[in-house]
Amino acid sequence: MRHLKRVKKLNLPVGHRQSLLKNLARSVFTHYGIVTTVSKAKESSKFISHLITFAKSNSISARRQVFASLQDEGLVKKLFDDIAPRFADRKGGYTRIIHLGPRKGDGAEQALLELVGFEEELRKRQDELATRRKEKEESRLKGST
Repeated sequence: MRHLKRVKKLNLPVGHRQSLLKNLARSVFTHYGIVTTVSKAKESSKFISHLITFAKSNSISARRQVFASLQDEGLVKKLFDDIAPRFADRKGGYTRIIHLGPRKGDGAEQALLELVGFEEELRKRQDELATRRKEKEESRLKGST
């Protein structure tokens, strides 16, 4: 039985699971949202909330603890200077999980994990990617004819 067990193992050894959560958190802070499986999104949401709570205190100790997790000075600076101040008056619920349905290849349930309040940045990034894909497709079609 799993009484009082807080961590979902995700069928991974401890080191791999920690690495996965760190990488998912880094991606969310970089891109403001990612598409992943529902179980990974739920676990990384807890981890991300923990890091944002540290960042809200804006102390040297908190910076060091967050850096120990993210291992990227630029990302720590972005988290403390841009992301955490937006959540200053918020007591929790920093992320949103939107279910997207099954993945095409293996049928795993997918979800969009995004930071609350960063919808505009996420839309801009998605539009940029869409235009890049469209330009790439047009150039590929022109080259093949």
